[in-house]
Amino acid sequence: MSLVKRFVNREEFSSYEEFYQEFKILVPEVFNFGYDVVDVYAKEEPQRRALVWCDDHGGERIIDFAELKELSDAAAAFFRREGVGKGDAVMLLLKGRFEFWIAMVGLHKLGALAIPGSHMLKAHDLEYRFRLARVKLALCADDAALRGEIDEAAARVGAGMKRATLANAPAGWLDFWKDGIERYDGGWTRPEGAAREDSGDPMLGYFTSGTSGEPKLVLHDFRYPLGHITTARYWQNVKDGGLHYTLADTGWAKTAWGKIYGQWIAGAAIFVHDYERFNAERTLEVCAKYHVTSFCAPATVYRYLVKEDMSKFDFSTLEYAAMAGEPLNPDVYNRFLAATGLRLMEGFGQTETAVILANFLWVDPKPGSVGRSSPVYRVELLKDDGTLAEEGETGEVVIPLDHGRPAGLTMGYWENEEATADSVRGGYYHTGDIAWRDADGYYWYVGRNDDIIKSSGYRVGPFEVESALVAHPAVLEAAVTGLPDPDRGQIVKATVVLVKGVEPSDALVKELQDFVKKETAPYKYPRKIEFVDALPKTTSGKIRRTEIRRRDLERLRAEGR
Repeated sequence: MSLVKRFVNREEFSSYEEFYQEFKILVPEVFNFGYDVVDVYAKEEPQRRALVWCDDHGGERIIDFAELKELSDAAAAFFRREGVGKGDAVMLLLKGRFEFWIAMVGLHKLGALAIPGSHMLKAHDLEYRFRLARVKLALCADDAALRGEIDEAAARVGAGMKRATLANAPAGWLDFWKDGIERYDGGWTRPEGAAREDSGDPMLGYFTSGTSGEPKLVLHDFRYPLGHITTARYWQNVKDGGLHYTLADTGWAKTAWGKIYGQWIAGAAIFVHDYERFNAERTLEVCAKYHVTSFCAPATVYRYLVKEDMSKFDFSTLEYAAMAGEPLNPDVYNRFLAATGLRLMEGFGQTETAVILANFLWVDPKPGSVGRSSPVYRVELLKDDGTLAEEGETGEVVIPLDHGRPAGLTMGYWENEEATADSVRGGYYHTGDIAWRDADGYYWYVGRNDDIIKSSGYRVGPFEVESALVAHPAVLEAAVTGLPDPDRGQIVKATVVLVKGVEPSDALVKELQDFVKKETAPYKYPRKIEFVDALPKTTSGKIRRTEIRRRDLERLRAEGR
């Protein structure tokens, strides 16, 4: 039986309205995901599946909770032996390796601060992160190039940071298995006093994607996993005993959303496909082979999936599909529905939160809408003048704090009081995201505050123009930004990636402009279109509109404009 009932006031609901009005998360005074979820399953249902892992080289590993308890105990003992204690930072750069889950749970049991990161980070990126968080130990996958970047960054920091890898450890490095797991002689017990997991203790940190400025370190406390009960049970609809697959690298916050906390609390096993490069056909193949029951991925992934011949694969076990990360284009929604019979249930949130808005179980989705408010956050829309937006008006998505900080909401930013204060002011947590709400209570994403284009008195959100563009059969991806203009203030500019076999031309520019005019309000059409081979993205796959704007401004300055 799943553990959801132990942490909520009520599990079953007959409607969204009932869910919104009555659902509450019951937060224990002291809670540790390692002991109070993983070890509970290990004791009560030791053979329950925790993890189903595979790679593209024939590797496969299935771990039940009894084994996960022993391995995570061994990991906790290893970290403690290497000088890691409560609150100390450990950075995990483990790609899609199954050891990530062993290390994460071990760090939670120790009371340390786990900081997952992308394996694509370079020495400069790592140096910044090591310094800011005062990282005591970095654990990485068996990747010589990544070890080289870590070595270079560690040498620059010069603070004696320890380094560990999963295999082939060079001189000066620890071997996670030989020096850690295999040396474990049993007997790990929950530390007394040194690892009390009160709500204010930091458990997990994620560096923001850094679409502008240096990344901030988002902190979450030990209550954070409980916030994802809503994410897994009531949005992704994971099943007790089912197999859930969220497609995300372990360095992304999406892993915390979809590959560990809420899913295990709700009783689902986690499926992991450890690949070097995303391949849409291979993704469909493993989902069918391993009988995945629920699936979640970013909009970009679904754009690739619907271009495959999905009729070749058996999805008879797949019961539910969700998406988040960037807003979903209605065209993709409709094509996926036609191919699978499944409605894509969109959700929205941040690295700083659990799911904020979503098409929850009882919500009939409107393609393009991010759904309705979570009962945990009860969002409002705040206008520039500080008043609440009415139906149809745009405003910033904010979370009221009149009843304290809800489970799953960030503690703030590591050693950045200014950024923390800016996010929490006036009785609200400010997301910086703009949306509007329709008459039925559905929210429609407009864009980030910084992404809104102000042209000739109009406010244009990038997503609505991007959504129109990607509905055209020639367009694979599009990013919409504002370009300075002496007459209009800004004009709408689209940076477009074309599908294979389509060549850029002036005629295609005109065709796309006319297409957008028919799909949305004519004033929103892109007056300038640039064709590129790829869009700049963060390591978590989000489009870096800031980078596009920077390049455009440099180009304009070079041209003397």
